Amino acid sequence: MNETPRANRLHIAIFGRRNAGKSSLINALTNQDIAVVSDVPGTTTDPVYKAMELLPLGPVVFIDTAGIDDEGELGALRVQRSIDVLNKADMVLLVMDSGTGISEYEMDLARRCREKKLPLLVVLNKADAHPVPTSFLEEVITRLETDPVLVSAKTHQGIGDLKIAIVRNAPSQWDDQTLVGDLVREGDTVVLVVPVDLAAPKGRLILPQVQTIRDILDHDAMAYVVKERELKASISTLNKKPDLVITDSQAFLKADADTPLDVPLTSFSILFARNKGDLATLVAGAKAIDELKPGDKVLLAEACSHHRMEDDIGKVKIPRWLRQSVGGDLDFQWCSGPRFPENIEEFKLIVHCGACTINRREMLSRIMRAQEAGVPIVNYGVCIAHIHGILQRALSPFPELQEVLKDN
Repeated sequence: MNETPRANRLHIAIFGRRNAGKSSLINALTNQDIAVVSDVPGTTTDPVYKAMELLPLGPVVFIDTAGIDDEGELGALRVQRSIDVLNKADMVLLVMDSGTGISEYEMDLARRCREKKLPLLVVLNKADAHPVPTSFLEEVITRLETDPVLVSAKTHQGIGDLKIAIVRNAPSQWDDQTLVGDLVREGDTVVLVVPVDLAAPKGRLILPQVQTIRDILDHDAMAYVVKERELKASISTLNKKPDLVITDSQAFLKADADTPLDVPLTSFSILFARNKGDLATLVAGAKAIDELKPGDKVLLAEACSHHRMEDDIGKVKIPRWLRQSVGGDLDFQWCSGPRFPENIEEFKLIVHCGACTINRREMLSRIMRAQEAGVPIVNYGVCIAHIHGILQRALSPFPELQEVLKDN
């Protein structure tokens, strides 16, 4: 469980006013002193992430945020960073001091959760310090539209009840997006084309490859891993044709040439586009590649902050292929890590990585932000396949997307 990637964990965000006991609650839930606790308001200044196991849910990430009532210019920035956490949260715990009333801050957060369809639990903390009137409980149910849970982070009173409430209210489908399991059957053979280049850590496979192999094995199929130059020979040695070929997007042309036409072919990046986001929207965005003109602004977004290698896929290869497609230079900008630009409306196209290091809710949030700004967005694998003229082939495992391709 400790090795489960953060992106695959249920993200539980803790919100509340300053000194409501958010950090203390995380310490009580985890039974560890992982969050700084102080009577001084505003101790937590930036979101703090803690990965742990919460049975029976399994691996989760608790996110401790700054007070939603923080003040001043700096406080407003802290509040905005806290609100941004809603884009990656799977559920929200709204912590309130049981001795205070409902303010505009709690009402605003509850409204935001409803808009994002986020499960919300109201946690009335410090229940050991003063009794909670029935009238206040009824007010919480009426105004915040959820049943509150009474706890004391100090004495651990009600913490067990809160864990049960988290289990019961967790989104039932937060982690049921399979990578490849619905594309294979028991006993199928899947050939994985895995180039070993400068970007591949020595002695290891990269995260998308590892997760895909695990999903294949979890669904009782067989994974056959080869380098791109070995694909054709490896297929010829099999007793029967493979049921699916999955390639690194950078090797699309080679894999397309060496894979029999009656064998479905796709890429790791496209699988992650489906797993973490909305593949249909990303495919529809590919049309914008053909409409680019020299000088247009293009954003290349990566969810992780990796050390860029020579001939890097996002920094060098995709820009080179896009320039060749357009027939001129483009104004490229890059972003990496958890921060996504605010000014995306100025771009003609967003090209996003496979998003293997962020969770599905955050990736969907980025897609929705692009849609709201009217900016087409594609995924690395979709972009590369489209530029090389093999997008239809790369989407062969997904017949439901053929109509989207016709529209393009």
